[in-house]
Amino acid sequence: MKLDRKEILSALETITIAGEGKNMVESGAVKNVLIFGNEVTVDLLIATPAMHIKKRAEDDIKKLIHERFSQDAVVKVNIKVEAQANPNEIKGKTIPGISNIIAVASGKGGVGKSTVTANLAVTLAKMGFKVGILDADIYGPSMPIMFDVESEKPISVTVDGKSKMKPVESYEIKILSIGFFTAPSQAVIWRGPMASKALNQMIFDADWGQLDFMLIDLPPGTGDIHLSIMQSLPITGAVVVSTPQAVALADAKKGVSMFLSDSINVPVLGIIENMAYFTPEELPNNKYYIFGKEGAKNLAEDLQVPFLGEVPLVQSIREAGDYGRPAALQTASVIEKVFEDITRNVVQETVNRNESLPPTEAIKITTMAGCSAVKGK
Repeated sequence: MKLDRKEILSALETITIAGEGKNMVESGAVKNVLIFGNEVTVDLLIATPAMHIKKRAEDDIKKLIHERFSQDAVVKVNIKVEAQANPNEIKGKTIPGISNIIAVASGKGGVGKSTVTANLAVTLAKMGFKVGILDADIYGPSMPIMFDVESEKPISVTVDGKSKMKPVESYEIKILSIGFFTAPSQAVIWRGPMASKALNQMIFDADWGQLDFMLIDLPPGTGDIHLSIMQSLPITGAVVVSTPQAVALADAKKGVSMFLSDSINVPVLGIIENMAYFTPEELPNNKYYIFGKEGAKNLAEDLQVPFLGEVPLVQSIREAGDYGRPAALQTASVIEKVFEDITRNVVQETVNRNESLPPTEAIKITTMAGCSAVKGK
């Protein structure tokens, strides 16, 4: 079947871009349609800088042309984002020297978010990136234990005539946590504004230096601390951690929804499934899906966000966290490989996000180590 430009334009009037109301031709999103033989190129301009909306528009166009005109058509969709100013959008201040800020979140507590954050951090460092962790879980800070620095205290340094906190370093990771300023047995009994003020001090009154990645270990849920972080910092993207079980997935879905909401508008880099299955040491080929099978993977597909990988339920991961040496540091182990694969996916999705969406500020990965890590995927 011969492809006709007018017929394709007419067909595109049946597709609506999420959040824009009008069809993509009427709204002016379709800027050009080019046909050369069996090749169709559609140039699209959209106003919403959300990765899942961009992906859906591309998929809808390809599906329409293949179903209505020709299965053999080679369809290319060029999408440019021209974000409109949103008066309600939360904007944060950039920190000089920090290239990418990744929020690690979970809708539900107890799914291993802090463990995943710690192992992502040490794997990024092994890849050659400069990494920092902001432990924003004010009421349950875990990073001092997981990096074996419970007894450490940040020291004061002078930078450009100003007194700054120097983050504690462990395994080449710079760390700041409210846990450094309280006794292990002391509960943090603060209202939201006080917790937010403490976070702002750890963010802006610290000498973070040059970082390729700052990972923010957020508390569970979708509350005041999350809003404070979004108001304070331009978040490059969010990673959501969940177990496969239905109760955790319901909350993870709310977490994704929070980041993609109009007021926050943070791209979701993907979902990680933790405690995906259990394999006994004496039966290495057996997998027991204790919390359900592929729940987070299916959720990622439903929400049209990337699935970054799965972490098995392994005793050594828990032990390593308790001993203060993240499991991803175990050379030539299964766990090291698992976190290497997941971290490469996080890096790749960050690269994709920076190339396809308007930057929060000027954020690009330029480190050669990161490029080689992605290519080695």
